[in-house]
Amino acid sequence: MASKQPPSQGQGQGIEITSLPIPQLQDLKSQLDRELTHLTTSFTSLRTAQSKFRDCLSSISLGISASTATKPLLVPLTSSLYVPGRLADAETVLVDIGTGFFVEKRKEEATDFYERKVRDLGDSLKELESVVNGKANNVRLVEEVIRVKVLSGEGEAGGQGGKQGS
Repeated sequence: MASKQPPSQGQGQGIEITSLPIPQLQDLKSQLDRELTHLTTSFTSLRTAQSKFRDCLSSISLGISASTATKPLLVPLTSSLYVPGRLADAETVLVDIGTGFFVEKRKEEATDFYERKVRDLGDSLKELESVVNGKANNVRLVEEVIRVKVLSGEGEAGGQGGKQGS
């Protein structure tokens, strides 16, 4: 019979989950559910960041040209406040490099920067996706063991085991 144990991460040994009582299995499932929720939220955040970097690439390639420099445009000060302005230079842009710091870069350098960010986030998303899938499999495995134990009546026998000796 194959061992039913979730792979341990960073540990040298696993726990045989079929030997655990139902309350411990339910605690394990709750913990795995919390981890899965956290990882899924992180995955969504990374996907959103990747989308924003793609939007920046699109803005650079479609929005900046020599003819744009003479036209008025709206400059975002906050997410909901825009002021009118004019593009001073169609060859350089300000790039948000994180934590509120901006660097002036040529369009080609900015494009390269954002393409690297999109690529790096894509790699992180692939890694995180495999971790999320592993956690989801572990949750299903624990659920299956709980279901088998409940159907076989082990939950009741395990709860009454201490009373039989009296």
